[in-house]
Amino acid sequence: MATPSVAAPKGGVRVGVQKFGTFLSGMIMPNIGAFIAWGLITALFIPAGFFPNAALGAMVTPMITYLLPLLIGYTGGKMVYGVRGGVVGAVATMGVIVGTDIPMFIGAMILGPLTAWIMKKLDKAWEGRIKPGFEMLIDNFSAGILAGIMAVVGLLLVGPVVLAFSTAAGKAVEFLVNHGLLPLTSIFIEPAKVLFLNNAINHGILTPLGTEQALANGKSILFLLEANPGPGLGLLLAYSFFGRGLAKASAPGAAVIQFLGGIHEIYFPYILMKPVMILATIGGGMTGIFMLVITNSGLVAPAAPGSIFAVFAMSSRDSYFGVALSVTAAAAVSFLIGSFILKISPIAEDSDGLGDATAKMEALKGKKSSVAFALAGAGTSGPISTVVFACDAGMGSSAMGASVLRNMIKKAGFPNVKVTNSAISNLTDTYDVVVTHQDLAARAAPVTASAVHVSVDNFMNSPRYEEIVELVRASNSAPEPGATPAVPAEEEAVGSNILARESVILHGTATTRDGAIDEAGALLLARGAVNAVYVKAMHEREESVSTYMGNFLAIPHGTNEAKGNITSSAVSIIHYPNGIDWNGKPVKFVVGVAGVNNEHLAILSSIARVFTDKAQVARLESATTVDEVLDIFGKVNA
Repeated sequence: MATPSVAAPKGGVRVGVQKFGTFLSGMIMPNIGAFIAWGLITALFIPAGFFPNAALGAMVTPMITYLLPLLIGYTGGKMVYGVRGGVVGAVATMGVIVGTDIPMFIGAMILGPLTAWIMKKLDKAWEGRIKPGFEMLIDNFSAGILAGIMAVVGLLLVGPVVLAFSTAAGKAVEFLVNHGLLPLTSIFIEPAKVLFLNNAINHGILTPLGTEQALANGKSILFLLEANPGPGLGLLLAYSFFGRGLAKASAPGAAVIQFLGGIHEIYFPYILMKPVMILATIGGGMTGIFMLVITNSGLVAPAAPGSIFAVFAMSSRDSYFGVALSVTAAAAVSFLIGSFILKISPIAEDSDGLGDATAKMEALKGKKSSVAFALAGAGTSGPISTVVFACDAGMGSSAMGASVLRNMIKKAGFPNVKVTNSAISNLTDTYDVVVTHQDLAARAAPVTASAVHVSVDNFMNSPRYEEIVELVRASNSAPEPGATPAVPAEEEAVGSNILARESVILHGTATTRDGAIDEAGALLLARGAVNAVYVKAMHEREESVSTYMGNFLAIPHGTNEAKGNITSSAVSIIHYPNGIDWNGKPVKFVVGVAGVNNEHLAILSSIARVFTDKAQVARLESATTVDEVLDIFGKVNA
């Protein structure tokens, strides 16, 4: 493969900040639509808006005061502990809302996840100690009591602290503006963007502070400090005119994606291949901010993504000229500086620097970038013949994912592309594409440096699979009409003892994730397929990387180190009609897995086919006998 992906970040302060920023953005980004709705209502109906209307404008204050913080608190809590965490997080957020007179976004970001985390720890502490019949009573009252206590803590403690912080931060911004120093923030913001640290800055500080300013003044300059598409556009235009090779050829397309689509990361590889070009975006960013300052322009709400369309849609009524001037001037200065650098220090004609820089960018980001990957031309120098799914044990999650993708690639007409699964510890640098769970990417990448790496968070129906299929189409010759693939060896029939009648339960009794793992493990234990150490390892595996597959399915299994505790291959299937909260995801079917060699892969392949077929899943949910379940998977035992 021409352009290998590289390992995810391995550690350090930068990675910690990245993770923190990702967590913050995870609370804000799902609610950006609500921010935009509030911004549009504000721009249209407040007294200074386009269509002043007192009745409609009455929505502005309740939305910013109550709705948006509650959404953030709920989302943050749900990220930590599912719906239960979201509910207690939202209730606790009411404390900081009532205790202050500013939009309490930062308070919601603190109390939402914190309350959910405490709830999770409390539930864990008394799990298994509650007498049958009292579970619902304890669950409801514990959530209510904790949420009430945390709401009081928010009102009396967290609210005042956050108010003091917001006041100090607002004065700091005011000081920078009054002394003409705000443009200097580009010296930090532009490099932070390339290092993927911008989420911590943008969504953790700028969006909450900007929203407070917008509420008070009808607009805020802070929304454009990071989102201005001008600096990136100027950089890419410089490459379009004065670059060489692949960089010059791909820059115009990248400029369209960046400026119109708002995907700013598309220009990061062009800086990484020639780091001095960061001066172009810093200069452009400073110029853009300066124009906003002198014209007193800003946005009414966040522009996400940073597309020129989103920027103008969120511009305040009196800021269109200033915003246009800011974007234009930023692009012009960035173009001039970038062009000068490329003229005095040109890139070699035959350089593959863009491909290498794309790999560097993915290392910084910790996962594949599909847009940058496409423009860099990765994977186009040769056909893809091997795809491997890697997980900790190479036994359950990876086998399911491999089966799903194998079927998709077959349907696309490429039967000769081999899709296998493996434990990460057994990987070698012999594969064209490596697929891992996003939490395992850093472990898989160093030993498969020449492969394209794709990280997913859902092995059953990840949208990344379509990208892999498209990559196969782009890299391989056109499929032959009517090509019929042979059935891979790992999908051939295996002994009927893998899934036995006594290992199927139609109505599981567990009510928690850990309880379900114990129940699935007990069935494997009863079969004599594993010992108690393996069941314990199933919990260890779950704590490191979730075995949630998607489509209401989880397949708990042991760690790679626990394989020695398996005496024979076996699979257990348990149906939970009311569902179980599995790390915030709903699960109705739990499949316990223990495999020696590859004996269990055929039944896992059958399970994968069932759970990618909505009709089969519905049939499985309505099954009233064990024989019906066995028949669905084609493994009826005598």
